[in-house]
Amino acid sequence: MTGMTAARPTSTSAARARSEGPRLGLRERKKIKTREAIRGATYALIEEQGYDATTIDQIADRAEVSPSTVFRYFPTKEDIVLTDEFDAVMLEEIGRRPAGEPWPDTIRHVLRRTVQVGVEEDPEVFRLRTHLMVRVPAVRSRMTESMSVTGRMLCRAVAERTGRDPGGLEVRVYAMSLIGGLMETVMYWAEHGHQEDLRDLVDRTLDVLEHGLPGAENH
Repeated sequence: MTGMTAARPTSTSAARARSEGPRLGLRERKKIKTREAIRGATYALIEEQGYDATTIDQIADRAEVSPSTVFRYFPTKEDIVLTDEFDAVMLEEIGRRPAGEPWPDTIRHVLRRTVQVGVEEDPEVFRLRTHLMVRVPAVRSRMTESMSVTGRMLCRAVAERTGRDPGGLEVRVYAMSLIGGLMETVMYWAEHGHQEDLRDLVDRTLDVLEHGLPGAENH
């Protein structure tokens, strides 16, 4: 984890702010700038001295804001690391798919696109985040908590596309299976040194969820 210039405004939110430009008011632009400064400071400090040694006071000092401002944007240090725009990306991608497209094809495209955005927006930061998910129990625990929010979002998206009840057992099990599978896929990728193409790993994950373990019928 070297060579990361964490202050670069390359996150999804910053990129959207640049593309939307004049449509965002001054207050919104300042919020985005502050959020990115806090995240950039956090990533840089973690790279320099490790996760546990990095404090909120240090983050605030590096970002040139107060500690209370840091907490106003991010309730915990783990949230600074984990907060992203990928839920919004997933919803946008689902909305762009043809209405008559089979749902398995839709979700395969959407998840591949989502991880592609994560990898391409800022590869160094994305790898750092996944590395911390594997190595830091507090980050992994917070990630597990946040997945329930993503799962509920996906339940609604599945229900809209399939005409099912978003609170139905089948929809909930399906959505959380997808979210849990995606989390395990990202952790597997990090555990193996980020060597494989993450989109290919997503394809393997979806194959397992759709068809079960390869060769399991022989055992």
